[in-house]
Amino acid sequence: MPLASIPSPSQGVWYLGIIPIRAYALCIVLGVIVAVWLSERRWRARGGQRGTIIDIAVPAVIFGLIGGRLYHVITDWQTYFGSRAIKEPIQALFIWEGGLGIWGAIALGGVGVWWSARRRGLSMTALADTIAPGIAFAQAIGRWGNWFNQELYGSPTTLPWGLEIDVDHGGEPGVLYHPTFLYESLWDVALGFVLIFLGRRLALHHGRLFALYVAGYTLGRFWIEGLRIDPVGGVDHAVTLLGLRLNQWTSIVLFVGALVYFWATRNKTGEEIVVPPSADPNPAHSSGQADPGPDEPSDTPDKGAAEEPEKSGADPAGSGTDTKTETETDTEADPERDPGAETKAEAADDTPAGDAAGAEARADDGERADEPGAEPDVEPVTKEKNSR
Repeated sequence: MPLASIPSPSQGVWYLGIIPIRAYALCIVLGVIVAVWLSERRWRARGGQRGTIIDIAVPAVIFGLIGGRLYHVITDWQTYFGSRAIKEPIQALFIWEGGLGIWGAIALGGVGVWWSARRRGLSMTALADTIAPGIAFAQAIGRWGNWFNQELYGSPTTLPWGLEIDVDHGGEPGVLYHPTFLYESLWDVALGFVLIFLGRRLALHHGRLFALYVAGYTLGRFWIEGLRIDPVGGVDHAVTLLGLRLNQWTSIVLFVGALVYFWATRNKTGEEIVVPPSADPNPAHSSGQADPGPDEPSDTPDKGAAEEPEKSGADPAGSGTDTKTETETDTEADPERDPGAETKAEAADDTPAGDAAGAEARADDGERADEPGAEPDVEPVTKEKNSR
């Protein structure tokens, strides 16, 4: 009997009333939260806008879950379909029971990222490099869901960190198994930190950091997959080709492809778009800053141009004539244009002669007004002012 071992959880589902709380789902959600948080910080440090990664994460996660489940069902189709199936076909949709292929999750999740990047006019390669470390950490957290489900364990071992597996999950009494979930979790954590270090030290862009993530993950996955005994591709045994499991061949193909891409883009330069072309080009209006309210000053040139004539006293029509000067000149040239000109003249002239002159002028105006067809003198002035 081994002196030490890693026990498996007695259960992976808890109930909040009638609502099931599944450890597998919690691990996936926690991994997504960590990946989005880290990627958002890295994107902002690169000059991107706040909230971009959060918006992109929504379609990426949805597509990723669909892709991960599709890969699992396609590669393990005999588990759900056929004469030897051990589960009902409808259970192929029960994602909470476990069974997500990381290859399908990355592939279809990448489609979601590409779709979002295309809509916003962002560089897909810039986003890929930004989220690469976060994906590694998310995988490290998500692997603990396999521990709760007692699945994807390795071959028997006598190591002190051997994993206990219940009989109901395929284990044998007194036998310990390689905790492949723990191996991969530790590998992914180390990979995430290495990617952050290389990204800062070597300034890898244009998808090269993401290529290193793929190469690093598949390298670790190859030897960890070799320890597993779960029947991938079959019901009671794993499907192999030339002595290698299906996921090992997938790791080889992706590892080679990642290295080829990394080498082919070694001299690639050029600017990667991290700010959408539709973003506010005004440097004074920084990203995330709220627009000014209706009573606050604005930096737009149109409003400033409209206020310029009032500040300078110029004619808004563009004539260049000072409005105040023209009014004063008209008043001096023709006192009759000023409605209060006669009143001012009477107030200024206190002599009897002035009163007589004013009375005579008013009498003359009254006589002209009584004449047939006569028009007041003020109308031509009004028309003249309107014509101006």
